[in-house]
Amino acid sequence: MKAPENHEDLLKKQKDLLKKQKGIYVILPAYNEEKTIKDVMEELVGLGVNLLVVDDGSIDHTYHVSRGFLEKYPSQVSLYRHPLNRGLGGALRTGIEAALQKKASIIVTFDADGQHHSLDIIPLCLPIIKGDADVVIGKRNFQEMPFRKKFGNVVMNIITLIFYGKNVEDSQSGLRAFSRKAASLMELHSRDYGVSSEIVGEVSRHHLQLLEVPITTIYTDYSLSKGTNTKVGLKILAKLIRDVFK
Repeated sequence: MKAPENHEDLLKKQKDLLKKQKGIYVILPAYNEEKTIKDVMEELVGLGVNLLVVDDGSIDHTYHVSRGFLEKYPSQVSLYRHPLNRGLGGALRTGIEAALQKKASIIVTFDADGQHHSLDIIPLCLPIIKGDADVVIGKRNFQEMPFRKKFGNVVMNIITLIFYGKNVEDSQSGLRAFSRKAASLMELHSRDYGVSSEIVGEVSRHHLQLLEVPITTIYTDYSLSKGTNTKVGLKILAKLIRDVFK
C-alpha cells in the first residue's frame, strides 16, 4: 500500500499544479493600502500567479509601491489606476475586464489589506481546474470573526438571500475564483461593497455551479477596519430597497 503524502509534499504538488496554470490572474483592488500591499504582492508574486493591481484612486503611496513591483516583474504584474475612487465594484470591473482581455482562464479576487493567506488561492482554483465549479468563494470561519464583523456579514448573507435568492454562508468574502466563462457572464453595477452580493446574484441568474471552501483569515486592527460591517450592510440594504421601488 502506498504511504499517504505528508502535508509538505501535497502542498508542493498543489503549488506546482498552480504554476502550470499560466492563465490564472489575481485581481488586487487597492484603495489607500500602502501599509499592507507590499507584503501581499510579495506573497502573490512568489506563488507564481499573474497579478492585476487596480489602484482605485489612492491618495497615499499605494500606486508607487505597486509601480515598483511592475518594474521588477513586468511579465507577471500589471497595474491599472483610477484617477478617482470608484469603489470596490468599479475596481473589480476594471480588473475582470483586464483579465479577460489577457485571456485569463481563472480569475481570482484578493483583498489588499492583508487578511488573506496567499496559499488559500490553491483550494479555490482546484475545483475550477477540475471542472467541478464555475465560481468558488472562500468561506471564512465566523466563529473566529469578531462580533461586529460577524453581525455585519450575517446581515449581508440575509440580504443576499432575500434580494438575489441564493443562500451562501459567506457572501461578502473578498477571496473568490471564477472560471473564464463565469467571469465573462458577470454584469456588475454596484459601486460599493454591494458588489459582493451582486456577484452571488449573477451566479444564480446564470445557473452557475458555486462552491464554498474554507479559508483562513488574518484579523488585525487594520483589516478589521475594512470591509463589511453593520453600518455598511444597512447602507447597502437601503440602496437595494430604493432600486426595487424605482
